[in-house]
Amino acid sequence: MQPRVEVFFYGLFMDEELLRSKGLDPHGVEPAHVEGLSLRIGRRATLVPDPTGRVHGRVMSITFEELERLYADPSVRDYRPLAVLTQRTSGKALPALCYVLPVAPGADEHNPEYAKKLRAVAESIGLPDEYIASIR
Repeated sequence: MQPRVEVFFYGLFMDEELLRSKGLDPHGVEPAHVEGLSLRIGRRATLVPDPTGRVHGRVMSITFEELERLYADPSVRDYRPLAVLTQRTSGKALPALCYVLPVAPGADEHNPEYAKKLRAVAESIGLPDEYIASIR
């Protein structure tokens, strides 16, 4: 049995069925948010420091081998792990890994198609309406 790690997903990987289609077996899926960060969408999504920010997503338990396979894909290969403190809907504050881009997209970089897909995922998993409306 491989050790598992808690991972906070805030982009399209919040969709556990998408992860399953990639051969992953996420466990313990739970809604959560992280304070002090904001979502920024360029070609893909990433998080940036923001003292007043709050990012919503899901925490899942994934094996290290699964994470390596997931982030070996060329479209997400540049992401790096970051330790975050998640606030779970259960009321617990627990650490998790979160994958972010080392260099955030510029303010002029946009991807309306990605934002549309992300809003659909966020809506399907029940993230707050005001958060969904902020995804651009």
